[in-house]
Amino acid sequence: MDQNVKLMFLDEHANEGAARFGVSSKELTFLGGFQNFIYSYDRNDMKYILRFTASTHRTGEELAAEIEWIRYLSKNGLAVSDSLSSMNGNDFERIRGTHIDFYVTSFRYAPGRKIGYPECLGNPLLYEQCGRVTGRLHELSKRYKQKVKRHTWENNEYLLQAQKYIPEEHLPMLLALDDLKRQLSSLRITTDNFGLIHGDINVGNFMVDESGELTLFDFDECQYSWYVEDIAIQLYYLLYVFGEDSKVERKAQYELFMKHFERGYTEDNRQMPEGRRDQLGLFLRLREIIVVVGMHRSWDLSQPDDWTRDFLRDSMMRIIHGVSLIDEFQSS
Repeated sequence: MDQNVKLMFLDEHANEGAARFGVSSKELTFLGGFQNFIYSYDRNDMKYILRFTASTHRTGEELAAEIEWIRYLSKNGLAVSDSLSSMNGNDFERIRGTHIDFYVTSFRYAPGRKIGYPECLGNPLLYEQCGRVTGRLHELSKRYKQKVKRHTWENNEYLLQAQKYIPEEHLPMLLALDDLKRQLSSLRITTDNFGLIHGDINVGNFMVDESGELTLFDFDECQYSWYVEDIAIQLYYLLYVFGEDSKVERKAQYELFMKHFERGYTEDNRQMPEGRRDQLGLFLRLREIIVVVGMHRSWDLSQPDDWTRDFLRDSMMRIIHGVSLIDEFQSS
């Protein structure tokens, strides 16, 4: 999150936003958040989320499009964290601020638990479930006729703000981003490979219940893009933890994920996205750039720890040279 936005969000904004959903400030528990301010609260033995989004981050139209998408998925049987209406019956409320405003939305807390690192690594049952839920989401996306339009991939906030957050000495990274955007713009678009995606499926954005079923939440990054991007994002967050000295483990993780993810994705005669073999490396590179931009925006990198320093060094080298995490061992 932009540090200036953090300074502008005050307790009074949280209190007013909570009241719009019938919640007192004393009931709020701050959970944090990378893009938004996230709180939890309880009501009738159920847990809920209250999310505050800066007007500089999303427009009201974008929020309406996100909620419409979530409700469509829920109505059609996908396990997602559905939204709640405010006391006034609105999908979201706008809290006025001095310099920027904040939109408030509320969602049901997804059932189950998170699976973090290292439990998520080398987990074929989880990967198959990820493939299954992603395949269902993409299948529904192909039939979706959205009333309120969401942005497309090239208007992703991280890409639009890259020049603002990346230091001047890293100009080669920005040039690499421009080149990658040109490559992506040339990709073929069809109803079978391009549509509305979640945009940030990873182990931090789903819960797993006792039966192993996944419930997706945090659709803040949903956008129109190639379906392969939803796959590449999941793969990226399983591979980036392996450094350049752990390429054997990275390769094994990649092969295990793709084998079991595809098994889940292709259930019920679903087909993997067209062009996935050619596109997967491109979208892994895109996610790496987005992660590095986000780190420069939200973290103090003046004195990074050893892991962060090594990660940034390796990421920057891959970005500048147009290399993805799987280029050296991707199956033909």
